[in-house]
Amino acid sequence: MADADDVRRVALALPHVVEIRSDGFDFRIADKGFVWSYPERRPGRPRVLRTDIAVLFVGDEAEKQALLLGEPTIFFTTPGYDGWPLVLLRLAAVDVGRLEELVTDAWRMRAPDALLSDIQEAHDVSSVRSVLP
Repeated sequence: MADADDVRRVALALPHVVEIRSDGFDFRIADKGFVWSYPERRPGRPRVLRTDIAVLFVGDEAEKQALLLGEPTIFFTTPGYDGWPLVLLRLAAVDVGRLEELVTDAWRMRAPDALLSDIQEAHDVSSVRSVLP
């Protein structure tokens, strides 16, 4: 089961990530958001920032629909996100390993090509460290 602290740890471990001041979490790469707290809006009520739900960039509508249809207990959307390549992720429904995969994929889709080699280098170094005694 993942939580907001896990999102923060995973996002900040990625190269060139900036955390935007927020009551929840909000992470950017090259001024583009890739994961942030869900700003829940209900008619007639003030917005509530939900740190138990992450808004996650997924790239395109096809990927969004695949996630929503394939794993409806994990991913959902609201009318405010119609037409946007974003899904809502129930953090309590994923383990930290899956969260790392999702956040890293979102980072890759938003990062400029010039920065993508940085994550490969970081991955190569961590892979070498994991096999060293």
